[in-house]
Amino acid sequence: MNGPTRRADTADAQFVRVVAADARTVSSVRNEFGRWVRAEMALDEERISDIVLAVNEALANAAEFAYRTFPEAGTVSIEARHGAARLVVEVSDNGVWYDEDPVRSRTRGRGIPLMKTLSDGATIERRPEGTPVRLRFDNCAAAANRPGAMSEA
Repeated sequence: MNGPTRRADTADAQFVRVVAADARTVSSVRNEFGRWVRAEMALDEERISDIVLAVNEALANAAEFAYRTFPEAGTVSIEARHGAARLVVEVSDNGVWYDEDPVRSRTRGRGIPLMKTLSDGATIERRPEGTPVRLRFDNCAAAANRPGAMSEA
């Protein structure tokens, strides 16, 4: 599956992509994801920006770090599920993120704290077979034009 869909069994709406783990491609996916969030959810621009920024950090980390020791870059996937006023986004790769270096530059290393601050829940599982990042955003009501959206009339 490679596109926005509606599935009654697990979510009201879903956004799924599997793309090359490079900066240009993940930037394009970030923009597409932002358009999907705006179309599917009734959120103010600040909340949308927070969601897109958190997801962008996960995508960028996968693109920059997951395949650093591999001969060529692999893929990064994003699966976002929206239902019951909750958005859950999983960004995953098949690479290996490096261990945090305490001597890193002071201008780097803010992505993970940013994801945790901007989301209502964030988990990162560094596994030998890849790193899934799960971000949860609560209070994400469906847009009024969506099937099943509640009206205040």
